[in-house]
Amino acid sequence: MATKLKIRKGDRVVVLTGRDRGKTGEVVRVFPTEMRALVQGVNMVKRHSRQSARDPGGIVDKEAPIHLSNLAHIDPKTDKPTRVGYKTLDDGRKIRVARRSGEPIDR
Repeated sequence: MATKLKIRKGDRVVVLTGRDRGKTGEVVRVFPTEMRALVQGVNMVKRHSRQSARDPGGIVDKEAPIHLSNLAHIDPKTDKPTRVGYKTLDDGRKIRVARRSGEPIDR
């Protein structure tokens, strides 16, 4: 059974460790079973692609998944890394909030 993830598609995150430390980007895709996420412009790798009818082939730069433990949300108010908490609203909805400022992360 997969655990509940605090990072979702569309979130703005910053990389905490690794060669791309300090880079920010938007989450493109999340892989819950692997506990990894694809972040736009982060963890770029080179892949050799074969020529096809619609693709010329060659060496292509693309994003590789990065582990969720190496990512942190960006606080919507201060633009600094923050942890994520949860808050229940008066209407019964449960939303994610930034621990640093208390601002809601969910749109």
